[in-house]
Amino acid sequence: MHRFLSTLTILLAATLAVLPRTAFAQRAGTLIAAQPVGDAPANMRAWRIEYWTSGDRNQPIRVTGMVIAPRNRSTAGPRRVIAWTHGLIGIAKRCAPSLGNTNFTLIPALDDVVRRGYTVVAPDYPGLGSDMVHPVLVGASEGKSTLDAVRAARSIPEADAGSRFAVWGESQGGHAALWAGQLWSSYAPDLQLLGVAAIVPPTDLHRNFKEGSDARVRALLTAYTATSWSRYYGAPMSTLGPRSVQNVMTRLADNNCVNFDAKPKLGTIIGIAIAQRAIRNLDLGTKQPWGRLMRENSPSAAAIKVPALIATGTGDTIVAPAVVRDFARAACAAGKTVRFISVPGGEHGTVARTEAEVTLGWIDARFVGGRAPSNCGSF
Repeated sequence: MHRFLSTLTILLAATLAVLPRTAFAQRAGTLIAAQPVGDAPANMRAWRIEYWTSGDRNQPIRVTGMVIAPRNRSTAGPRRVIAWTHGLIGIAKRCAPSLGNTNFTLIPALDDVVRRGYTVVAPDYPGLGSDMVHPVLVGASEGKSTLDAVRAARSIPEADAGSRFAVWGESQGGHAALWAGQLWSSYAPDLQLLGVAAIVPPTDLHRNFKEGSDARVRALLTAYTATSWSRYYGAPMSTLGPRSVQNVMTRLADNNCVNFDAKPKLGTIIGIAIAQRAIRNLDLGTKQPWGRLMRENSPSAAAIKVPALIATGTGDTIVAPAVVRDFARAACAAGKTVRFISVPGGEHGTVARTEAEVTLGWIDARFVGGRAPSNCGSF
């Protein structure tokens, strides 16, 4: 008996000794690996990274992304950081921007960003590049993985990444940027967020799913989100129609990464047409649990804790300009510092690029300090 108790005591002591180290190793924001990218542009160095973030129940989740820095090391201390949050690119693991060289063309004005001396941190989000369901348009998932990517980048000595950062995101990435801004002070107070630039961002998800005027894109977005949320939350896809329609939507989501340079395949075109008919008279936000999930994952205009630049284009047929404008107005009404830009004729896929110089100038000014501009009351 005495020998048994002695053995048990030793085992318990060993377990207690190991657990803290394991917990530390999986702590959110901890870098797991950084693989240099050999074919980065000549003026840049880049790494494909794996790092830990946390899930809904604060469980550790292994995720991926990319870090891009100027080729030459900084001689003036830690570099300023921009967290770039990408737009909707799919929900399949293989769609992750870090898996190829997508980030080098996807990030607007990347040459200019690097020339200005920024280190860029580009999270893939959970489930893109990693082994889990991608929780598309799930705010906490996007926000936490963005903040933890900034933390992880600081463990790459050659990246020279500092703790002061801004977030710049487009489309789904605008949604992610707003959520990173909403979560930052409570989730990652070790970092210093200076500003959020949200370009054509989904905000009120119920309205976004209703008011986008391109019915085909709305059908594909519904397929992506329904497939993701049915797996992530257990939301019933039966709300969308019979099993045949559900299968079409699942195949659309699982088989299609967004490729702006390729024509859609015939099967994709047919699938979108079927999905479009299925949701023609469906207001998903009035059905539960879909409506509740949309509300929970809509960012709060009142929760923006730093200056924000919010941009839309009058020609956006995917994220309705009125929804973006109303979010910016709500932020103004809540006393937030907002610069709102509406680009005449600007389309969903063009605004981030046409306004890149303006956005970078606004971000530069946040690092310099001083009073952030606001045009509340003029839009």
